[in-house]
Amino acid sequence: MTAERPGRNRPTEDRIFTTSNAVVVLDGASQPEASTRDGGWLAEQIGRYLQQLLTEHPDADLADALVETIQHVRDLHGLRPGASPSTTVSIVRWFGNDVDLLVLGDSPTVLLTRTGEIHQVRDERLAQVALDQYMDLHRAIRQRGGFGFHHAAEWAALVDAQRRVRNSPGGYWIVEAAPEAARHAVRTTWPASDLAAVLTMTDGVSDGIDKYQTPATWRTAIALANQHPARLVETVHEAEEDDMDGRRWPRNKRHDDKAVTLLRLTTAAHIAELTA
Repeated sequence: MTAERPGRNRPTEDRIFTTSNAVVVLDGASQPEASTRDGGWLAEQIGRYLQQLLTEHPDADLADALVETIQHVRDLHGLRPGASPSTTVSIVRWFGNDVDLLVLGDSPTVLLTRTGEIHQVRDERLAQVALDQYMDLHRAIRQRGGFGFHHAAEWAALVDAQRRVRNSPGGYWIVEAAPEAARHAVRTTWPASDLAAVLTMTDGVSDGIDKYQTPATWRTAIALANQHPARLVETVHEAEEDDMDGRRWPRNKRHDDKAVTLLRLTTAAHIAELTA
């Protein structure tokens, strides 16, 4: 099951693609400069080719598939490392007795086991990058509240700083124009028989739990998504509506794009019992 909602009055930069045994969730990064080749455009190109590859080769190694996809899109469109849009990608693929997960960028995946445990699969490297020369800017934004940056130069400066450490040791790894980034994804495999549900989302949804505590826990988030993923999306969106001036939760924009998928590996009733 899936749900999506754009954050603003323009097309969403999030994407969801599915095959018979996989789901791919992507979050294209917004850019200060307007371009037809923005993060949403790249998420579309990457997602469509990944969907094709995983349809033709349903048991392919996920990192190999992502390497091939980035290389294909880079070569087809002449993208250059450090000067191209970027996107996160999270892949959940069930095959045989296993569920394989790959996360690159801040679009997390949360697992509910059949014994009721919650496990998170995350890539925190972008958040951990130490942009020392911009700490004063971060501090000022947090203190003044509201949304984003007072002028475009602030945003551009932050994006430029992030680009300098993108896809490099000691920095962070993301889908852009460097195929080797796929080798640095966070990966794990679980026995399908151990899992009850897998929740995958962009940070527009995960911020609800991580930052707003609305819903308060991942267990509650899975319970809402089990009813329908749109319930989770709307809960987060409504929390942002209650903070219309961004004073309680300073953030880059009033509403981020939101996309979420829920894979059930047992019955909806069983998931409801585990999350009650």
